Amino acid sequence: MQKQWKRLSLVLGIAWIGTLLGGLIISLPQHTQSQAFADQQFRERAATQNLNTAQDLSSAFRTVSEAMRPSVVSISTKTDVRARLRNLPPNLRRQLPPGFEQQLEQGNRGLQPQQQGQGSGVIVRNDGYILTNNHVVEGADIVTVELNEGVKVDAEVVGTDPETDLAVLKIERDNLHAVPFGDSDAIRVGDWVLAIGSPFGLDQTVTAGIISGKNRVQGIVDGGRGFEDFLQTDAAINPGNSGGPLVNLRGELVGINTAILSRSGASAGIGFAIPVQLARPVMTSIIENGEVRRGFLGAQVADVTPEIVEEFALKIEDGALIRGVLENQPAANAGLQPGDVIVSTDGRPVTTSSRLVNYIASRPPGESVQMVVNRDGRIMNVTVNLQERTDQAMAMFGKGNALGAELEPVTPRSAERYGYSDLEGGLIVTSVDDEGIAADGGLQVGDVLEAAGGQPINSVPQLTQIFNEAQRQQVPLRVVVRRGNTRILLVIR
Repeated sequence: MQKQWKRLSLVLGIAWIGTLLGGLIISLPQHTQSQAFADQQFRERAATQNLNTAQDLSSAFRTVSEAMRPSVVSISTKTDVRARLRNLPPNLRRQLPPGFEQQLEQGNRGLQPQQQGQGSGVIVRNDGYILTNNHVVEGADIVTVELNEGVKVDAEVVGTDPETDLAVLKIERDNLHAVPFGDSDAIRVGDWVLAIGSPFGLDQTVTAGIISGKNRVQGIVDGGRGFEDFLQTDAAINPGNSGGPLVNLRGELVGINTAILSRSGASAGIGFAIPVQLARPVMTSIIENGEVRRGFLGAQVADVTPEIVEEFALKIEDGALIRGVLENQPAANAGLQPGDVIVSTDGRPVTTSSRLVNYIASRPPGESVQMVVNRDGRIMNVTVNLQERTDQAMAMFGKGNALGAELEPVTPRSAERYGYSDLEGGLIVTSVDDEGIAADGGLQVGDVLEAAGGQPINSVPQLTQIFNEAQRQQVPLRVVVRRGNTRILLVIR
């Protein structure tokens, strides 16, 4: 009996273990199926979320595009070459090739009596003011604006500004849909933007992209002499987009599409727009004055680079370095000195010299600018009362004769002409009088005067002032000269 009980217990135990294992075996596929179901649900939720995000973005593009349509215009221009030739002075007309005017009148040899152009623009005031590029309307005799509804209207060129490549047009229409202005300083790399215009004559074309760079200086405006602080975008910009708006996803104007970087002439994903913070003051000045009136600081500035930090023993690594100030001009009157570093203007950080120059030029004459200045590690607050930037004022920075030599401020062009690629400032010697003190001191054509009397040099009046002071004290003038890849010290007596 006892043996039978043990046998029964063994059988029941085996059965219980089998039942337990069977339950586990059955449950494993169920758990796997449950996990797979959860994974599938997660993927579906993610796909739905992504779809919703894409649909939201698509909806934003659509909403902004529709809202902008009444504010974007196409611009066509015509230039009457024959009329221009007739108005040439007789001495210039005599220099034309024989028979040129007759061939032009008859359209021979492919000569076109009229030249046509195409561009875009954006309505900035509901009483008919339109902002576009200067190069869209430059030299045009007839400018026509086509509104969103297809109506074509003759336009008057109110004023142009080659130094920013901007122009303002006026049409005789009221109750137009003016674009709201955004803040190009606040926009960040990676933000979505739309470019709208008439590429290749296809009006109301919308392309999307992001801000791919800021504060770009390309040296393309007004032959490299203009004011540049471009927004860079990969939104497609093509010929005919020039002058059209670049807008954010709130439908606010942040830039005026101006140029592309391309080997083929078509979009290569690198487009440039004039930021609205630079364009708006120009537009306002043209509307109010018929021309652009700019502030003048009376100082020459340079970027703060590692080389500049080391050379001038600066105690700051960012800002705009004052290399020279003109006597009796706003910077000097405010107490600014060579070696000062401008950190901010009116609360806006100054990161490059071009940003300082652009901001000063955007302020009207007579306005006061609050500056934060770093002077040898000491922070100062300075108020500068700007004067007007005129040809006479800028001539103080121009070419001139001093020490028996012709000198001119360093520009990218002059630096390239004499084989330099890394100059930040100074005066280039373009000619030397054989019997002058410059020649006696060893100066040569192509030399760059970087400092005199221990001060950075950037203008002829500044050099003359320093030399006159050395004469008054009856001491020789020590000048630091860049000659090729070498810096040398010369003494002018």
